[in-house]
Parts: sequence; structure tokens; C-alpha cells
Amino acid sequence: MKFGKVENPEMYPHELPEDHTDTKIVLASNHSQLPKVFIGCPRWAKAELKGFYPKGVKDELSYYSSQFNAIELNAFYYRIFPPSIVDGWYDRSSPDFMFFPKVPQLISQFRRLKNCDDALNDFFVSISHFKEKLGTVFLQMNDNYGPHNFQDLLTFVNNWPKDLHLSVELRNSGWYSDSYVADDLCAMLQENRVAHTITDTLGRRDLMHMRLTNSSCFVRFTGANHSSDVTRIDDWFDRLTLWKDQGINQINFFVHQTIEKDLQMLSARLINKINEGWGYNLNVPGSSQTSLF
Repeated sequence: MKFGKVENPEMYPHELPEDHTDTKIVLASNHSQLPKVFIGCPRWAKAELKGFYPKGVKDELSYYSSQFNAIELNAFYYRIFPPSIVDGWYDRSSPDFMFFPKVPQLISQFRRLKNCDDALNDFFVSISHFKEKLGTVFLQMNDNYGPHNFQDLLTFVNNWPKDLHLSVELRNSGWYSDSYVADDLCAMLQENRVAHTITDTLGRRDLMHMRLTNSSCFVRFTGANHSSDVTRIDDWFDRLTLWKDQGINQINFFVHQTIEKDLQMLSARLINKINEGWGYNLNVPGSSQTSLF
């Protein structure tokens, strides 16, 4: 993910902002014992995960799903796949694996959430074939989609199927620079039990709202190919631990990194910390987590 990429990462603050006060309130309304945790990458193709697959692996998805328990399925952004393709992915993935598909750009960018019932129906039919392996669907709106589009976003969210989990990512800083706009946005998301995606990328710290709107989190972590990435992952473990103690019931965390070896290493580092700190037994991808830094 190139969004928020910087040339000199050491020049940018990497600390996590403090939580918005509403986050603790939202999580306090939940009484989860131990949250479900899903950690993965944005893709599984061997061409994009060089060095991840052992020699001789032919079914990339089968192997990937034996190492990670989730995928941020960006492929749906570019096309709506036929149900037969989704059936194949379902059959080839591990039993406890989860798919987190992205709302297609036809709906989000080209039609800007309006006049898209036909495309939405095709999308819903397709992803329904993930069955119990369907995770949260995530909607991403670009920089040019600002608060002046609030009514369209409200209509879209209000009409979203209530039994289908949704997380919303907004990239226009106007949603957060005005506290009244931010309050209206979060109230709307909270009322509809829609998650509020957090994208952690060094070049866009203005979007680090740290304001959860339901009892889950959807985090998109973008590494900077710098030693600070390790510190940032460690900080995220501390924050996730806080949210666990406050009552979060599901954690969805996806690691983006242009150096594939470090993508695996950063994911493994977070998983190891969760296993050791929380008593979990999540699979740790790969046998070596040696950093390139």
C-alpha cells in the first residue's frame, strides 16, 4: 500500500496517539472474555510474496491459510468474482481461515455509493459463498470523499445488511479535523454497529483517529521499511492489550509491507507477543523471524 508512504521515515513521528475518550466507553459496553484475533496480509500471490513460499508449493492459498488465519482481500476492489471462484477459495483454505473482502471500486469510487444496488447485489451474492469464512467487509473512500458526502455515506450505511459486518475507512482529513463532523460520523457508525478502520501509515498521521465505534477493530498497518516498524508493532501490541482488557471482542489486523520478508517478520512478531502475553496459540508464520533492519 503506497498510501502515506514517506521517503525519510526517521523524520516522522511513529508513536500511537492516545485513544479518543469514546473508545473506552464503546468497549465497556461489551463483555467479551477473550477476543477473536485475525492477522494477515493483503495478498497471497507468490509473485507478490516472494520468499514466503517453500519450494514446490503449488497451491498458494492452501499454504498461506496454513500460516495465517486471515486475508485482507483487496482483489475484490478490482472486480466482483464469480461465485465459482469463491467456492474454490473456500474449499482450498484452512477450516478456520477468514476472508475480509474489500468493497469494489465500482461501488466506492466510480459510483461513490450511489445508484449501485445492482453492483452491490452481485457483490453480496459472490461473497456469500465464503459462508462461515466471511469476515468483516471493508469500505475504503478516497481523499476526495469528504464531509460534504455525509448524507450519501449515511444512506449507504443505513441500508447495509445488519447481519454483514462492515468497517469504513475515510481518507479525507476533513472527517477528523472538525470535531463536530467527527462526532456526527462516529455517532452514525456506532448506531449502525459499523467498525471504524484505522490506517497506520507514517505519512498520514492525521487519520489516526483511535476512535472505535463498535466492539471490534480493523487495523491496516503500513510498514515504512525502517527499524521504527518494529517499535510500531510493539506499540500496537500494547494498545491491543489495553483494548482486550477494556472488552474488545474481535481484532482484525493486516500488515502491509513492500519488503515481503519483513511483512512476515512483523506479523510473526505481533503474533508471538499475543501468544506469549495473552496465552493464545495462534500459528506463527514461517520458521524464522529475523529482521532485515
